[in-house]
Amino acid sequence: MAESGLTGSRRIDLNSDLGEGFGAFRAGDDAALFPLISSANVACGFHGGDPRVMEWTVAAAKAHGVAVGAHPGFPDLVGFGRRELAATPDEVRTDTLYQIGALDAFCRAAGVRLQHVKAHGALYNRAVKDPALAAAIAAAAAVYDRGLIFLAQPGTALLAAAAAGLPTAREGFADRAYNADGTLVSRRLPGAVIAEPEIAAERALRLVAEGKLTTIDGQELTLTIDSLCIHSDTPGAVAMARAIRRRFDAAGIAVRPLRPR
Repeated sequence: MAESGLTGSRRIDLNSDLGEGFGAFRAGDDAALFPLISSANVACGFHGGDPRVMEWTVAAAKAHGVAVGAHPGFPDLVGFGRRELAATPDEVRTDTLYQIGALDAFCRAAGVRLQHVKAHGALYNRAVKDPALAAAIAAAAAVYDRGLIFLAQPGTALLAAAAAGLPTAREGFADRAYNADGTLVSRRLPGAVIAEPEIAAERALRLVAEGKLTTIDGQELTLTIDSLCIHSDTPGAVAMARAIRRRFDAAGIAVRPLRPR
């Protein structure tokens, strides 16, 4: 179940995880990425972000016409939300609801409608494999606003969101290698992150235009997506986004948010 079925209609949403700095720490060149993307997944203070960063990120998204989504994660600033915590589904549900509400406060103050929810890091990866955890995240989003689009890899998380009555969107990754079963290669393994801009751009174009990509072991994977992610902390993320936009422009593929503005 997809919100917009962008693949095949020469349109794609290009998203990035932004606002992940906090205090004196900054992660990624958000200012340079905003002109290149159509949706921002904004950290909500648990794995990254703080009130000042959240406010600035929402304001910058509005200024660039970029849609805003909540990017809830595990409460793990030290591990940047990429460590798996022993959280119960109920803890995940309430933590997710808390984070959505926190970001939406800044959206409402700026006159911006919250478009979507996308889990972060270890929480995202667990939700793809754990139906109970996926249902907990979806339940939090649904009780807050059933109009929120649930953005995730195809798998249990999207099934849980659909069961909760949420519109869903399928996500792919420009800067990550895939296993043959459609899951992402663990960041702990060599070759998991694709940092060469032109290689990532070539893969991104093929994925969007043909619905295909080559897995880490050389197999062909068929994958239909509605949104393509570039991680802002991937080395060369800005150059990668520019290379992808050049390829898309040349191929006549428009970059648009998941929900028409």
